[in-house]
Amino acid sequence: SGIAYLNSEEPIMVIKHCPASKALGAVISGIDLAKPIDGKTVGALKEIWAENLVMIFRNQSLSDDDLIRFSSYFGECEKAPIGDSVLGPNIPPEITVVSNVKENGKTIGFLGTGELTWHTDMSYIPEPADASGLYAIEVANGPGGETSFLNMFSAFETLPPSLLAKIKGRTANHDSSYTSAGTLRTGLPEVTDVRKAPGAHHPLLRTHPVTKRTALYLGRRPNSYILNLPVPESETLLDEIWSHTTQEQFVYQHRWVKGDFVFWDNRCVMHRREPFDSGERRIMHRTQLKGASPYYHP
Repeated sequence: SGIAYLNSEEPIMVIKHCPASKALGAVISGIDLAKPIDGKTVGALKEIWAENLVMIFRNQSLSDDDLIRFSSYFGECEKAPIGDSVLGPNIPPEITVVSNVKENGKTIGFLGTGELTWHTDMSYIPEPADASGLYAIEVANGPGGETSFLNMFSAFETLPPSLLAKIKGRTANHDSSYTSAGTLRTGLPEVTDVRKAPGAHHPLLRTHPVTKRTALYLGRRPNSYILNLPVPESETLLDEIWSHTTQEQFVYQHRWVKGDFVFWDNRCVMHRREPFDSGERRIMHRTQLKGASPYYHP
């Protein structure tokens, strides 16, 4: 367990937590997220979050209003992306339903059962989400469906000097035409030239606005392009960056249990999902926080 300090040498709020892995993540106990949380507790959680990047809360029983309230302690909870969720009559606009389940012949969520490749939520827009939260309502009983998280601070801090020199000051386009499941978004043409792919331009290195630490910022690999480079050079450099970044030493894999709520910092964490049996039911409710434009600090 650990003690959270609120920017002080003296602990003013103790929250029980333990590392989820050597790479990142903290499992937090003793907090019922279905109840409002006081300011001191929120402050202590922010300290834990800043240090561990991913917070894991077990055995929760949460309504959508609870999810929105908790997420809003850390920023502005924004509406689900258009086209990314099927809104039912009782689903608030801030909730994205991630599910393979069909009710009355209609899909109640999105992203199905397949693999979701490494990605950063909403990186294809100018102001990507600051954070994301995912709550497990129903989980697959068999293997699969695990979510892995990747520490982008550690990935940056261990870059070989020669590779860092190649990417310092560089900007990449984050393609918006495909989802993390590899499906083409409705109404967008297939990408045949990465230089012309739609999306947002972001620096390959970004500074966290709270901790001031530098992280690699990659978004997702498919159709990425480093601006002002010939395509072959961009592809070679991106392959080199991704090969370094996705090492197991930077990864925590989360095996979901019903009642888990996981909240991660999208500014310094990437994530991916393992595929699972299409015969299994899985229902997750997701929140996200409004973000700001990434910026580079040498």
